[in-house]
Amino acid sequence: MTHKNRIREGSRLADVIIYAVLIIICLVTLYPMYYVFILSISDPLEAASMKIYLYPKGLYLNSYKMLFQDNSLWRSYLNTIVYVVSDTVLMLITCCLCAYPLTCKKLIGRKFLTIFLLIPMYFSGGLIPTYLVMTKLGLYNNIWAMIVPSAINVWNIILCHTYFRSIPEDMREAAKIDGARHIQILTQIYLPLAKPILAVIAIYTVVGVWNDWFRPMVYLPNEALQPLQLYLRRVLVQQNVDFSQVSAEAAEAMARQKLSNLQIRYSMIIFTTLPIIFVYPFFQKYFVKGVMLGSLKG
Repeated sequence: MTHKNRIREGSRLADVIIYAVLIIICLVTLYPMYYVFILSISDPLEAASMKIYLYPKGLYLNSYKMLFQDNSLWRSYLNTIVYVVSDTVLMLITCCLCAYPLTCKKLIGRKFLTIFLLIPMYFSGGLIPTYLVMTKLGLYNNIWAMIVPSAINVWNIILCHTYFRSIPEDMREAAKIDGARHIQILTQIYLPLAKPILAVIAIYTVVGVWNDWFRPMVYLPNEALQPLQLYLRRVLVQQNVDFSQVSAEAAEAMARQKLSNLQIRYSMIIFTTLPIIFVYPFFQKYFVKGVMLGSLKG
C-alpha cells in the first residue's frame, strides 16, 4: 500500500507527453533525409514528379553507379579525408599544448596570454586581410590553405583549458614530487582524463571541416585540390559536373532511362552526408559528458 505523503518521482502523463514530443521531433528531423533517400533510389520519372512521400516507387540505382564511377568524386573525397584528418590531429595538439600551460599558476604572463588569445574571438581582420596574408605566405591554391588556418581555434582552446582546470591541482603536484616533467604530466595524467573534451573538440572539427565549402572556394581555384563540399556545390548549384569520364555503358543507361539532374543531386546529398552521420555515434559517449563538464566547470 502506498503512503499518501510519499514523494512522487514523476508523472506517467508527463512521461507520455515528453516521449511523444521527442518522437515527433525525431521524425521531423529525420524525415527530410529519408525523403531525399527514397527520391534518390526511385524511378527517375517518379522522382521528377515529386509525388513520393513515404516509400520509393520503383528501384533505380544508376545514379549511385554514376557517382561511383566519377573520378572527380573520389578525388574530392580523398581531399576531404586528408583535410579532416590533418585538421583534427593538429587541432587536438594545439589545444592541449596551449591549454595546459595556461593552467600553471606560476607561468609568467599567464593573464596577458589569456587576453591575447581572447582578442581574436571578438575582433578579426575579415576576409580581405586574411586573403592577403594567405597570398603573401604562399598558401593560396595549395592544400596548406585548408590545413594551416584550421590548426588552431581559440574557442576550442578555452574549452580544453576549462576542462584542464577542473582536474585537481594535487595530481600535478604529486606527479612533480615523483619527478615527472610537464610533458609527462600532460600525456600521462591530463590527456587520459580529458578524453570527453577532446572528443567534443574532435567532433566539432570533423563536422566543421567536412561541411566547409566557402574557404576552399576562395583559396582553392584548382579543382584537383577542392574538397567534397565544393564538388557537391557544383552538382547542386552550378550543375556543371563533367560525367564524361564514366563508362559508355553507364552513360548510355543514363540517356536511355532519362536520369534527371535532380535525382543525381539527391544521390549526391546522401552519398556525401552519410559518412559524417556515421562518425557521431562513436563520439556520443564522450560528447555529452565533455560538453557538460567543459562548459560548467571552471
